[in-house]
Amino acid sequence: MDTCTLGDLLDVVGGPALRLHTAPAGRAVPVTEAVLYDGHTPLARQPGALLLAVGVRAAEAGPLVRAAAEAELTGVVVRGADGPVEEARAHGVALLSVAEDAAWHQVHLLLASAVGARPAASSDTGLGDLFALADAIAAATGGATAVEDPRQRILAYSTVPGQPVDEDRRQGILGLQVPASAENTEQYRRLFAADRPVRLPALSGSDLPRLAMPVRAGGETLGSVWVVDTGALAPDAEDTLAQGASTAALLLLRARAARELARHRNSDLLRRLLDGTADAPAAAERLGVTGPARVAAFVLDSAASVPDAERTALRLLDVVRLQCEARYGRHACVLLDGVVYAVLPGPGERHRGLAEDIVARAGQALRAPVRAALGEVVPDAEGLADSRADADLVLRLLDADLPVAAVDEVRARVTLLRLADVMGRQRELGAGAWRRVLAYDAGHGTAYARTLVCWFDAGCDMAGAARLLAVHPNTCRYRLRQLQQHTGIDLDDPDERLVLWLQLRTLAGLTAATP
Repeated sequence: MDTCTLGDLLDVVGGPALRLHTAPAGRAVPVTEAVLYDGHTPLARQPGALLLAVGVRAAEAGPLVRAAAEAELTGVVVRGADGPVEEARAHGVALLSVAEDAAWHQVHLLLASAVGARPAASSDTGLGDLFALADAIAAATGGATAVEDPRQRILAYSTVPGQPVDEDRRQGILGLQVPASAENTEQYRRLFAADRPVRLPALSGSDLPRLAMPVRAGGETLGSVWVVDTGALAPDAEDTLAQGASTAALLLLRARAARELARHRNSDLLRRLLDGTADAPAAAERLGVTGPARVAAFVLDSAASVPDAERTALRLLDVVRLQCEARYGRHACVLLDGVVYAVLPGPGERHRGLAEDIVARAGQALRAPVRAALGEVVPDAEGLADSRADADLVLRLLDADLPVAAVDEVRARVTLLRLADVMGRQRELGAGAWRRVLAYDAGHGTAYARTLVCWFDAGCDMAGAARLLAVHPNTCRYRLRQLQQHTGIDLDDPDERLVLWLQLRTLAGLTAATP
């Protein structure tokens, strides 16, 4: 496990839970542990530790900061925002704070877990310790050992030389999965009903018996530990296995915490990458995003009636993550404001098919319609914020008739949406004759605005506009003359026609099909 830094810690538990006020030595300083301050004991030298200022008011923590500097601590955590920032800067000590009502024991547990469970750079977080445990149990009991999860997947196995094994163990290790059989199912039923080591007979004439123990924590079954019984196990093999299962529970919980913390950290990194506030190359390296990629956005149909929208959105995140990981391996997904964003690597030929598959699977699993939008393929992580913006615009165009779309497929409509956003933010772009047209229609019950849009869409051809309006060309001509008379619009000016058409199409949202 590589050393946790202050920056790593803030990535995991930063924000409302833990605020950084100053870090004179930078965010790359190591954090080795979180310790509680004891006012009755002199502060010992603990390089890299974070000191929790228990019993010390934030405004009065200046002497404690100086003592922390002398003890070579990385930083001090106070309760409340009015801590001694200047003293911390002067002594080169990081100053952090938690909320006034935070319980110190909970803060200590949070920080200690974040520091102790920080994932290593390798993808097999926690498995190295499990392999060492399997070797230790095998050496102490005298039988080859395996650690499994509740789904009978082999997480670790012993490699002690000279210990006999059977074909069942060999096949399990080769596939990292226990071979399925009705006899196996019955043995697992017996095992998980027990609270002590269980001796299980051989499943066939060529196999060996087993000594097995369930791994539990707080009533939850985390897995099991199996020892091949050659008939020559140590006399205290059952006690050794029970102790080993207890240790395995701690390791499995730690590995789970590491995975969850890594997922939380990666989600925060991806969020900042997509909103353009992260250092894109550094974030991309940590997320494993290299080369061309695009952002896909998945969302529940807003018209769908979902009893618990937040929980359903989390389930949608699980579905998207599972499908993307099955296709691409390690993957970057995040849920933001009800939208699930995924970074899809590669040039993009298969992205639409994947999005359609996810929409179908998620719709079945969640019993609610799901929509998917694909942003532009960008050459590297620097452009992912723009690709996300594309996907957000495409989402606004999707409906039951168009549940999945890539930005290139709806480029014209997306461009109009972008223009509408820009024009809506600029007063001078939103002013003009179009407002007079809409106001006249609202006050007199006329349909001049739609008549104009149909005329523009028909290339200013009266017969074409009449067909769109389902009226006689003379009716269309009469409306346009009346419109000019009542609003003062000059339809002979090509510039005014262009601006008026853009404003009616973008700001008013009118089309030829608008009733």
